[in-house]
This record gives sequence, C-alpha cells and structure tokens, in this order.
Amino acid sequence: MKSLWSDSDAKAFEPDPLELRAYTSRLLGQNADLVLHGGGNTSVKVTAKNLFGDDEEILYVKGSGWDLGAIEAAGFAPVRLDVLQFMAGLDQLSDGEMVRMQRAAMTDPYAPNPSVEAVLHAIIPYKFVDHTHADAVVTISNTPDGEATIRKIYGDRLLLIPYVMPGFILAKTVYDMTRDIDWARYDGMVLMNHGVFSFDDDAKRSYQKMIDIVTMAERYIASETSL
Repeated sequence: MKSLWSDSDAKAFEPDPLELRAYTSRLLGQNADLVLHGGGNTSVKVTAKNLFGDDEEILYVKGSGWDLGAIEAAGFAPVRLDVLQFMAGLDQLSDGEMVRMQRAAMTDPYAPNPSVEAVLHAIIPYKFVDHTHADAVVTISNTPDGEATIRKIYGDRLLLIPYVMPGFILAKTVYDMTRDIDWARYDGMVLMNHGVFSFDDDAKRSYQKMIDIVTMAERYIASETSL
C-alpha cells in the first residue's frame, strides 16, 4: 500500500494538531482499500483552555456522519477525556446511555455527535489514533484460521482483540484486556472481523504504521494466491 503522506502538505497543518489530524484522516479516507464512505474514525488528544481559563484534556474524535475522506476540523467532536476514560471503567452501560454521556461531556454543543468508538479512542494512551476497516486485514481475519494467520504475519507487534460489536462493550473489552500492558510494545491493534487501529504521539508515524500494517497483509495475501 502506497503512503500518501506529503511532508510539504503536512507542514502547513503542523501548528494546529486538529488541522493536522484532519489532514491525516483525509489521507486514510481517500483510500477505498482502507475506508468506505462513513467508515473508520480518527482522533487526537489535546490540552485546551476551558471557559474558566483552566487547562482541560480534550479528545477530538471523528463526528458521526462525516466522511473521513473529506473531513475538516469542524467534523471532529470535542469530548472531555477524563469523562470518556471514566466511562470505560463502568461495569455496564447501554449504547444509548453512552451516547448521552458522551454528548453531555462535549465542550461544543454545536459539534457533531462523537463516534460510538470515542471511549475506545480515549483509553489508547497516544495523541493520535487511527482506525480503518482495511480490506486486506479484514479479509484475513474473516477466514477460519484468521487469528492464527494474523499472529503469523505480525507476531507480537499487534494487540489482537476478539470480535465484539462496536460501542461500549467493545471499549470495555479492550479496557479490561489492556489494563496492565505496556502499550509501547505495540504498533497497533487488530479487531477480529472488524478492522485495524494504529497509534502514536506523532501523526506521521501513526499514519505510516497503518500503511505498514496493511501492506504486510496485502503481501501475505499476494504470496498465498500466487502459489
């Protein structure tokens, strides 16, 4: 898979993490092998001043209804990070309750509703988080021996999460599975039958990790079909 990253293009957005987030999101969304219209989501964590002048940690996550391939800064929902992280620790929460809590924790009431995977983005301890439904990875994970094949391709580089419906249950599953892990050991995460996450404190590295993960899957498929 070819990287679409341009250092010269990115330089114009670097002073504003949210604008840079929108730029790298468009790179993902414009590749149909990664994202179809309405699919995938991305986020960036920033420190911002609230109305009282105090610093506040905010997760800007893709808003529902926005196309990742054409998203602008206005397409991201600003949600208080500590609220999302608190939600991950709850024993149970219906998706309806989750949506209401996320909406109540937004700092801009006019922004779009946060992605249903906002809580999952919040518990990944990196500034930039990218999530796609990469065709090559999903193709492999959907086979009868998908889990074994994913481990064969990536070894211990990626976290492997069993299939769970997107929403609170998925976020809770990942939260429980990763409480004691060293995230620095991993370049990304595969959600079986669902998609891929990559993450980093640097936007370019997070994007490039996604490209590298998918490229490895594409090469594996090509090697198997050429036999």
